[in-house]
Amino acid sequence: MLETPEGEELTYGEARRSSGRLADSLARLGVTRGDRVAVHLPKSPLVILLYLACVRAGAVLVPLNPAYTDAEVDHLLGDADPKVVFADQDTLADALARGREDEPEAILGPSDLAAILYTSGTTGRPKGAMLTHGNLASNAATLSRLWAFGPEDVLVHALPVFHMHGLFVATNCVLASGARMLFLPKFDAGQVCEALPSGTVFMGVPTYYTRLLDVVSLDQSRVGHVRLFISGSAPLPPGVFDRFRERTGHAILERYGMTETSMISSNPLVGERRPGAVGRPLPGVEVRLAGDGDVGEIEVRGPNVFPGYWRQGERSDFSPDGFFRTGDLGRFDADGYLRIVGRTKDLVISGGLNVYPVEVEAALDAVDGVAESAVIGVPDSDLGEIVVAVVVADPGATLDPDALRQATRTHLAGFKVPRRVEVVDALPRNAMGKVEKAALRARYAPH
Repeated sequence: MLETPEGEELTYGEARRSSGRLADSLARLGVTRGDRVAVHLPKSPLVILLYLACVRAGAVLVPLNPAYTDAEVDHLLGDADPKVVFADQDTLADALARGREDEPEAILGPSDLAAILYTSGTTGRPKGAMLTHGNLASNAATLSRLWAFGPEDVLVHALPVFHMHGLFVATNCVLASGARMLFLPKFDAGQVCEALPSGTVFMGVPTYYTRLLDVVSLDQSRVGHVRLFISGSAPLPPGVFDRFRERTGHAILERYGMTETSMISSNPLVGERRPGAVGRPLPGVEVRLAGDGDVGEIEVRGPNVFPGYWRQGERSDFSPDGFFRTGDLGRFDADGYLRIVGRTKDLVISGGLNVYPVEVEAALDAVDGVAESAVIGVPDSDLGEIVVAVVVADPGATLDPDALRQATRTHLAGFKVPRRVEVVDALPRNAMGKVEKAALRARYAPH
């Protein structure tokens, strides 16, 4: 099932026996069906075993980012109200050692809760997305089939396991297909490059691919056995897509999902993987755009979509006919490929005209010397908002703000050209690599 760089191995048979013992220990601790079990630990095989034990016990797993402070953890625990909290690796190991294997498994239905995952909370307090067994099972079956996972596959797993991407998308594709994982403790570009010759699939966030391209040893010979590179959790810059293909011969497969919906769409395994697009909706998933124009808020309905937020039943996140309002803005190409153009809250309205940040970012990222950019709107007494670009230079490059503004004029209408360009060393990001635009708006707003 998995192996670590240190040589630790966990077979499927051992995983079944160990998760059974851990489920028994949960029962001895008073955990019953529907109780929450929180884990605030670094990535390890024990966390995967706890996930499986919760499934067997009918408990609801609440994984917490190990980087959270005590104050952040206290808030989340107060909201989730777990029966048990594992915040010490030795305690979890002891619970595994003390359990028996003959604990009967809970009989669960598709609507029973499997996990509560807290959103990253880039604006306001994190919300607990309730994910059912039906949500996770449907997505696991669809993705493992769509991406052709099989027993011969080896996933190089460098993602964290407190998040949808690493805990459910990556791990569940492996479990659903009988594949194996090279279970790395964290993402380290050099360590991943060393592991790639032994793998067949790699999943990562765009930042991973940017950092892999900085490793000199990454070339076609090193990825000769890899059949698939997948990217998600944040938009993949088309320039990174192009450079990775030139360097390795692989076209990265970009897909689209979120905590509340698992995966929504994917570029094809066989067929054109289009840079800047997130492919077509998954089988059985309905996607529509709200509004009358080409661009609208993405709304989703299907077995992958969560039932709501924990203890926030009054929220109006669903349309009257059951579509979840994602908060993402998108448009469809003529042949059905979906493109994400931004967040509804990130839309810049300057002088009454809509500016979609992703369009401006694409123009900036195409300029020589630009590594990446983030475009925001900040308040302005005359126009309501003005477009501000925050840009990071390639190593060794020097960027001139006025020259960058001029370079975008050949691609953008005048009202879309940034009024200000700020050059910085790095963009603020959350744990999964998403740029925290709320932090940028706060930093560059007029005071």
